[in-house]
Amino acid sequence: MLNIPNLLSLFRILLVPLLVAVLLTKTPGKEFLGLAVFLVAALTDFLDGFLARRRQEETRLGKLLDPAADKILTSAAFISLVEMIPDVVPAWIVAAIVAREFAVTALRSFAAAEGIVIPAAASGKVKTVVQVVAISLLIVYEKLDSFSELAIASLWLALAVSLYSGAEYFVRFGRWVLYGNKEAPASEE
Repeated sequence: MLNIPNLLSLFRILLVPLLVAVLLTKTPGKEFLGLAVFLVAALTDFLDGFLARRRQEETRLGKLLDPAADKILTSAAFISLVEMIPDVVPAWIVAAIVAREFAVTALRSFAAAEGIVIPAAASGKVKTVVQVVAISLLIVYEKLDSFSELAIASLWLALAVSLYSGAEYFVRFGRWVLYGNKEAPASEE
């Protein structure tokens, strides 16, 4: 159960308090250190899935732990950004993104209780990439003026893709979970 991919997911979760502490300090250069911590954590997301498939170490724990680690990381980063740059990152946008994360987690948890594992949809993977880009640009927003408009646009794109992805999960899997089918619908991956 505690193979390398699952340990990477746990490591990603352990990086979250460090990320929040770095982002919310008054230390000069915190943005670049915070970006480095965030990108290392995001890299573990790619590595855990890659290694699990390549080494044939996919586990039920990993299928639940990996998305949980992703949601904890991105939620903590977005919430920290509301504190860091409140005029740029409105709390309502972050609340909508985090609510989507909780809603999909609840759907997956309900399905897991029924013995069903909901695989990541393609839109969920796109959502993760868009969120990582948005968070990265927003972390360095105040240091790189040339990217400020791109950072704001990426936040709005992250909101749109997050809401679309959440709706897709509920449309694709909601009926399946509610009516008790045991086989997952075909994935688009």
